Amino acid sequence: MKHFPPSELIINNDGSIFHLHLKPEQLADNVILVGDPGRVALIAEYFDSQECSVSSREFNTITGMYKGKRISVISTGIGTDNIDIVMNELDALSNIDLETRTEKSEFRQLSIIRIGTSGGMQPDIPLGSFLISEKSIGFDGMLNFYAGRDSVSDLEFEEELKKQLDWNPKLASPYIVSADEDLVEKIGKDDMLKGVTISANGFYGPQGRVLRIDLADMNLNDKIEKFRYKDYKITNYEMEGSAIAGLSALMGHKAMTVCCIIANRRVEAANTDYKPYIEKLVTTVLDRI
Repeated sequence: MKHFPPSELIINNDGSIFHLHLKPEQLADNVILVGDPGRVALIAEYFDSQECSVSSREFNTITGMYKGKRISVISTGIGTDNIDIVMNELDALSNIDLETRTEKSEFRQLSIIRIGTSGGMQPDIPLGSFLISEKSIGFDGMLNFYAGRDSVSDLEFEEELKKQLDWNPKLASPYIVSADEDLVEKIGKDDMLKGVTISANGFYGPQGRVLRIDLADMNLNDKIEKFRYKDYKITNYEMEGSAIAGLSALMGHKAMTVCCIIANRRVEAANTDYKPYIEKLVTTVLDRI
C-alpha cells in the first residue's frame, strides 16, 4: 500500500490539508471553482444552508446545501500553478486517508465545475455570452510534469496547433484536454456556446497584450484567431481551465469550465459591469449541477 510521507503530503496540526485548510468531511462531491475569493460568498448567498466556511490565503471555501444538493465553492486565485495545489489537495482529501497517510481502497470521484470570466478570440462571440470549454489548451506546460500526460491529451490537435501557430520551442509544449462529456451535457444547454479555450500562464504577454515591452511573437493572436483544426477554432482565453481538465482526467474526476465572456480581444471591446451576467451564470450552474 502506497504511503505518503510528511514531505510529500503536508497536513496541518488540526488535521486539515496544508493550503486549503480543509478536512475531508468539509468537502462535497460537487465542487465549484472560482478564481476570485470574493466570488465564493456571492455564490454561497444562494445556498439554503451553510455548514462551514474556511479561509486560507487566496483559498476560500464554503460548503452548503442548494435545493437538496451538497456543494463546495472554492476560490483558487489566478493561474494554473494555483490549480496544481487545489486539484492535488482536493484529490488527497477525497482519496487519501490523512490519518494513516495511505490511499483509500474505494475511489471517490468529484464533479468539478469552474465558473470564470474570459476574453473572446473570435469577432462573432458576443459579450455576456456563456461559453463551455469543450477542449482546453494549456500554454503553461504544467501537465507536462505528470506521468500519463499523453494518455489524457489530444496529441494530433497539439501537433497541428504547434504547426499553425509556428510554436516557439523556447515555450512550454502546449497540452490539449477535453472536458468531461457527461458534465458538458448536464450543464450546457442551448443557452451556452461551446468552444476551445486557451489557458494562458499570464495576463499580459502570454495573452498577447502589449504595454511597454514588445512580444516575442507580435502576431500570435492573429494566428490564434485564424487557427482551424477539423471543426474546431479557438474561441477564448482564460487562466485556469486546462490544468483543471488535465489533472481531473489523470486523477479520474469529472471536470469542465464555463466562462462568461466579458471582453472580445479581436474587436477590442470589454464590459467591466459584468456582475449581472455572472450572477445568471452562477444560478444556472447551481440549478443544473
